[in-house]
Amino acid sequence: MYVDIAPDPRWYTTLTSRARLTGCSLLACLLLLTPLYGTATAAAGDGVEQASRSADIGARITAVSELDARTLDMTVRSRAMRSSVRVRVILPKSWRSERRRTFPVLYMLHGGEDDYTSWTRETDVEALAENSEVLVVMPDGGRHGYYSDWYAGTPRWETFHTVELVRLMERRFRANSSRAVLGLSMGGFGALNYAARHRGTYRYVASMSSYVDLDEPSVRYLLGLTSAMEGVDLKQVWGDPKERDDIWRAHNPAARPRAFRGTKVHLSAGSGTPGPMDEGHSFPVLVVGSAAETALPASMKRFAESLRSVGVDVSTNLYEPGTHSWPYWQRELHLIWPTVMKELS
Repeated sequence: MYVDIAPDPRWYTTLTSRARLTGCSLLACLLLLTPLYGTATAAAGDGVEQASRSADIGARITAVSELDARTLDMTVRSRAMRSSVRVRVILPKSWRSERRRTFPVLYMLHGGEDDYTSWTRETDVEALAENSEVLVVMPDGGRHGYYSDWYAGTPRWETFHTVELVRLMERRFRANSSRAVLGLSMGGFGALNYAARHRGTYRYVASMSSYVDLDEPSVRYLLGLTSAMEGVDLKQVWGDPKERDDIWRAHNPAARPRAFRGTKVHLSAGSGTPGPMDEGHSFPVLVVGSAAETALPASMKRFAESLRSVGVDVSTNLYEPGTHSWPYWQRELHLIWPTVMKELS
């Protein structure tokens, strides 16, 4: 039997007296109980029918809370995940006023050992999106989920993110087919992985400080080490690398350069050398941030050359100094934001 999961009470903002009587905010009630105006399939007044069709996409919203006028936290019950997943959404500027309009979508993926709150916690993405007409969607991807459908059967992050969540955003938030995806570290790998495996789904993909080649011995070693610390065996994710080399290659961006044709690609990473933006970090943090970044520029440069050789439109920002840390990713987000918005328009 399915039981709705209540939202974390810490997320609630002050509600109107009428909303308190119903147990949710006006916008939360709208999302939970009725379809949104202007979707491809829904019309005003068919909320019950629309709710009954939620099973068609394998996911449904079970809770919504408003963090501010345009930022929402949702709990999504996923058939693929067999559990509930948190998703943060920043609404377009005219989302409420233009109810028959559809909007492009930017998906932002977080790194390992983090969650869906990271982009708004560590960057000013809400300020960047203040005047945008783009849905900004920040889903959880697990601490070491690797943005993949696991060989072991579950979790199925890829299906949730690229099928269920995409359709849910279309049906409930008036998203259209213009999409971009970006991420950092594990999320950067996820962005590239999704773009390659779902060709034509995203117009633009950006990867910040991520590994791009699963065949590199250093990458396999580090992934295995960090996963083991979290109790994850990579054989559960993609199978045994010798016996299931086909699965590993199918999830390896560097092995599939032609899959990026038609998508604009941006790659960025630092040299690993600490700089002024690292001031205030403790010595252990500097060591880890430096070590995690050092090998990335050379690998990204080879990947970029491979992409260009098959006609992919790719840009790079391999900067020095730069460590595996948020100040650099915040700066990179500002650098690429105008391009992302242009590609989505």
